[in-house]
Amino acid sequence: MRDQEAGWVGAEILNRDGSHDLGPLQVNSFWVPKLAAMVDRPPAQVRVWLTHDPCFNVQAARWIFLSALSATHDYWKAVGVYHSPAERRQRHYAGLVAAKLVQRFGPSIFLKGDHRVGD
Repeated sequence: MRDQEAGWVGAEILNRDGSHDLGPLQVNSFWVPKLAAMVDRPPAQVRVWLTHDPCFNVQAARWIFLSALSATHDYWKAVGVYHSPAERRQRHYAGLVAAKLVQRFGPSIFLKGDHRVGD
């Protein structure tokens, strides 16, 4: 997902819906109030951390993904949920992430022995 998100420390990318994607893993500002409540810090501070602290950003992204994985029990569905609540956008995003994995590790990333994983 890091390769797909392609953010950077200090990134604040405006989305069409008025939210922002923050930091290296482009954590959507939608999550700021929830994360602020979880760490008992003001939302403004959490937004600064998401934007400028790569460790906090990655840990927040990890929590979002693992929460989705716990809810869906499906790796690729969780990848999609990380990106969007809309199923069509989830499938598209999961495909983009899969393509980034192939680009980084080669086509054998999805092979198990002589068969594709899941076959």
